[in-house]
Amino acid sequence: MKNFLKFQWMVLLLALSAALPAQQPPAGPSKPGQPAGKHVPEARTQPEFNDYTAANAVTGGTAVEKAADEFSAKYPDSELKVLLYSKALREYQTENKQAQIPIVGAKYLRLDPDNPVVLVLTANAILDGLTDTDKDHDSKIAEIKKLSSHALQTIDTNFVPPAGATPEQISAYKKSMQTSAHSTLGIVALRAGDDATAETELKMAAELNVGPPDPVLWFDLALAQDHQQKYSEALASINKAAEYAGSDPDLATRVRGELARLRTLNHVTPEAAKPETPSPK
Repeated sequence: MKNFLKFQWMVLLLALSAALPAQQPPAGPSKPGQPAGKHVPEARTQPEFNDYTAANAVTGGTAVEKAADEFSAKYPDSELKVLLYSKALREYQTENKQAQIPIVGAKYLRLDPDNPVVLVLTANAILDGLTDTDKDHDSKIAEIKKLSSHALQTIDTNFVPPAGATPEQISAYKKSMQTSAHSTLGIVALRAGDDATAETELKMAAELNVGPPDPVLWFDLALAQDHQQKYSEALASINKAAEYAGSDPDLATRVRGELARLRTLNHVTPEAAKPETPSPK
């Protein structure tokens, strides 16, 4: 079962496409006396601008990443590198090549280490591909924690909303990123046996979630509560998971097993768990 919340991926993809720097730089190298304002990455020379334009015309994640690497090697001090790596991230997202996100995300974050969208996307992509048998399991866990924690520190200060976004949309973007960051930290804590921290993080994720209730989140929260013998709270959480888990057969099977266990521990019979039928008027 995948760790990452599919709805959150869709919301974050929208935020990534709209909010990461993707605008064209000025139509040529910067010139003295240009009006002051929000800084936009600029080319310093005409050849740099020409090569950027050629690289930016490439499509497909692999090709864009290669073009970004070649441009970065040729112009190591260029401000335009970040634009190409942001395009590579969007291309890989569109192609659903999540395994490439941590690689390009790391390249991007070396240039712009405080971008919360990329921090969240990279952390979740690492977690999504993590297995217990990974040789670098512990270092990946540490990286996931670092990225997610830093994302939570930068969302309010460094998130640049899409042009024209309403206050409501900006709030939704931020809550989506916070949901994903807290969920990631909760899953990592759950795997490490730190159930109290997992419960705290997953509860925060559930409270912040602006999308449909996510069954994976509620299932993980139920496990964290179950492990602490908080059986009544765990039953309430697993009931939430059961309500929304129908579209994922593997998850639905896990939820049914946990639900049966928690009903037994809470002395709830299947009949008692059924909603009451309204009496005819």
